[in-house]
This record gives sequence, C-alpha cells and structure tokens, in this order.
Amino acid sequence: MEKTTSQKIRLGLFVIIGLLVFILAVYFIGDKQKMFGKTNHLETIFDNVNGLQIGNNVRYSGINVGTVRGIEMINDSTIKVDMLIDKAIFFHIRKNAIATIGSDGLVGNMIINIIPGKGMEASVKPGDAIQSKSRIRTDDMLNTLGLTNKNAALLTADLLKITKDITQGKGTVGLLIRDSILANDLKETMHYLKITGKGTSESVNRLNKLIASLDNKDNVIGVLKDTAVANNIKTIVRNLDESSTKIDNVITNLNSTIVNIKEGKGAINYLSNDPNLVQKIDSTMKNVNEASFRLNENMEALKHNFLFRGYFKKQEKAKLKEQQK
Repeated sequence: MEKTTSQKIRLGLFVIIGLLVFILAVYFIGDKQKMFGKTNHLETIFDNVNGLQIGNNVRYSGINVGTVRGIEMINDSTIKVDMLIDKAIFFHIRKNAIATIGSDGLVGNMIINIIPGKGMEASVKPGDAIQSKSRIRTDDMLNTLGLTNKNAALLTADLLKITKDITQGKGTVGLLIRDSILANDLKETMHYLKITGKGTSESVNRLNKLIASLDNKDNVIGVLKDTAVANNIKTIVRNLDESSTKIDNVITNLNSTIVNIKEGKGAINYLSNDPNLVQKIDSTMKNVNEASFRLNENMEALKHNFLFRGYFKKQEKAKLKEQQK
C-alpha cells in the first residue's frame, strides 16, 4: 500500500522532532557532564572512595565545577580519582585545596567537595594532584549513633529509677521534697541568708565609701596623708620629744631638791624649819621699816633746811624739764 503525501510529511516531522529531542538530550547531558566545555584534569588520592562513581559531580565552594572522570585502584590503600574541572575555575583553586568525599543530600549520590585552601598559594595547573581528607563514613556515624542510643537507654533507666526514689521520699533529694519540716527549715534558712547577704552588701558598700574617703583631705586621714602636714607633725613630735627630755631633767632636779629639803639640807630647809631665824628676820624687817620711816622724816627735814633747799629745788626743776621732753 503506497503511502500518501500527508502520511509521508507526518512521518518526516516525527523523525525530525525525535532527532531534535535526541540531540537536545545529548547536549544537556553532555553539558552537565562537562563534555562540551573547556575543561582540564585534576587528580587526588583517597584511601576509600565510599561509593564514588564516574560521572559524579565535583563541587568547589558549593558550586558544580566538574565531574569525576576516572577512578583507578593503585594499591589496597591508594585510589586515584581523576576529575574533569571547568577551565575557568582552575585559576581559583589553590594548590593547598583539600578534596573530600560527601553525599548530595542525606541519601543522594556521592560527590567530591573541594575545600578552598587558606593563604595565597599558587593556582593549580592541569594534571596537578591536590590533597584529600577522608571524612567520617555513614556506617561509622550509624555505629556511633547506635552506641549513643544504647547509652541514652541506660541513662533513661537510671533516671527513671532516681525519679521513682524521689517520688517515694527516698534519698536526700526525696527527703528534701517529702519532708515538710525540713522544707520549712530550709525556707527559713534561706530567708536568714537573704537578710545576711543584704546586710553584708550594705557593709561592703559602707566599707568602700570609707576606703574612698581616705583620700579626702577634709578628714583626719586625708590631712595626715598630706606631705606638708605630715612634715609639720613630725617636727611637732620631735619638739615634744625634746621637751619631754628637758621636763624629765627638771623633774629629776626638783625631786633632788625636795629630797634635800626633806632631809634637812640647803637654805630653804634652814629658813623654813628654824623658828629663831624667822623671828630674827621678822624683827630685822621691823627695824628696817622703822629706819626707813625715820630716814624719810630726816629727808623731809633736810628739804626745808636752808642749807639744802637750793639743792632740792634744782633737782625738782631738772626732773620737770626731763618730763617735758
């Protein structure tokens, strides 16, 4: 049966569309695998690739920059991984960058993460090998989680036992919770501790104020700390010390004098203890007074005598002239 023209046209369109879809699929897949861009090779060595496969992504600082091109077993603990990296990214990758194997999500494909190196190392060149770092594998993490869960179960069982004892009033904590008298005592103790703490705080504040006031020159301590005042006080103390020494000498001499008086030695004791001498002195003083009175009378008589009258007038005029000056 010969096909019509319209059928031939539809068949041609179907073939053309299918061919275009195939080309687009190859292009997108190849572009994702860095097959059509400008790329260079970069190598690294692992002791365990943890399920890494050819075609897995390579990321640098979280950006897809290439794919895994080859995985070669060198020996039982050395596996060389060849990576195909975008040529434009090579300038940013330093020689001290570190390659690690991770997963794309929690259960995703394995990928290689290149961690940027620190400092200003030179950029890698095509064919260079960078350092690698083995990360903790999933099975190791699961083993750790299993051990953690086992310990958590033991801790939970012990915690349940402790809480049960506490609710039944066993142990110190249970006694503290169940004993109302002890609880009241603790409450009262805490009340007094609070009061004591408040008083201590106030005392410390007062002590701080007192210490701060020591530098104030308006009080006694502040005055004593002044250098000039301190020197004056030192001088006064030194003078007081010298005066004390002199007073001590005077008292010593006075005691000696008193002892002599008590023992009947010296003129004072003789004058104070001899009544005859006192009477003689008293009569002598009376005679002196009488002699003085009589001498005054004689002097008055001489003033009125014509032989001495001129002399006394001359004395009075000289005395008056001296007073006027």
